[in-house]
Amino acid sequence: MSVLVVDKVGPATSVQDKGRSGAQRYGLTPSGAMDLKSLAIANALVGGEPGAAAIEIGPLGAEFRVMGGAVRVSLAGADRAATLNGRGAWVNETVLLPHGATFAVSAARSGVFSYLGIEGGIAGKPVYGSLSVSARAGLGSPYPRPLQGGDRLEVGTAENREFERRFKPFPVEPGPIRVVLGPQDDAMTPEAVALFLGAEWRVSPRSDRMGYRLEGPKLAHADGFNIVSDGTVAGSIQVPGNGQPLALLADRGTTGGYPKIATIITADLSRFAQTQAGGRVRFVCVPMEEAQKEARRFAAMLAHIEERVESLLNREKLRSI
Repeated sequence: MSVLVVDKVGPATSVQDKGRSGAQRYGLTPSGAMDLKSLAIANALVGGEPGAAAIEIGPLGAEFRVMGGAVRVSLAGADRAATLNGRGAWVNETVLLPHGATFAVSAARSGVFSYLGIEGGIAGKPVYGSLSVSARAGLGSPYPRPLQGGDRLEVGTAENREFERRFKPFPVEPGPIRVVLGPQDDAMTPEAVALFLGAEWRVSPRSDRMGYRLEGPKLAHADGFNIVSDGTVAGSIQVPGNGQPLALLADRGTTGGYPKIATIITADLSRFAQTQAGGRVRFVCVPMEEAQKEARRFAAMLAHIEERVESLLNREKLRSI
């Protein structure tokens, strides 16, 4: 094993994998990566499973240093600059970090979260089947909190010094975020439902991994805003008493007592999570059958994501073509 030392890091960087499942009945949030697609890309590049643990880097920058044997990493997700010992590195490609090397990433230029995949993975003791950090619950491994300067992560040592990879990017997915109405859209007035779908919403700076607060016109409830608490899922959009929607995400509570006007479909959650504070989003309603079809397509894409990875036997020669 080698060691990846955290020299500098922003407040929203932590170890995340696909999340923990099977414990929501006990009130335990799944946590996990905010952008499962980018997590899968980072892992595919370094030969890992799509949902394996990686370092989720928040909107600010981070800097890491290698101790021991060489470490191969990959960076996927938000658009940002990366350097190896001060020289430009590459996003969506693997980078070999020798002993003593410093790998740094800038603040995100667009998007929010990036994923640092590591060949051989991150050593840790799974908590309820996952290394994912849930800061509010104090769960996760190797640290049950966001990463801090001085933290040391035991990671895999690179096996092949000459083999590098790059990822063939997916086409850009434009357009509104797709939702299925409900399960409590009938707790809102018909005018509020139409306004929710017709308005442009701004992601509040007060957003976090628990949920994104949306700022825009006030949505009116049909008969009060309190309901009997029931289950939530990633993408549930609650409307509390102030009439401003709240989209629940990875660190959400497992139940909620506000009406849920709509639910973001699984296939669009990663794209939604990459919306920066101050960014604008719109929503469009799709039928349940389309949401299910897109969920199956998304799952199949994750399962076969390694098919978009290409070998780079001579990086400099390929870059000169």
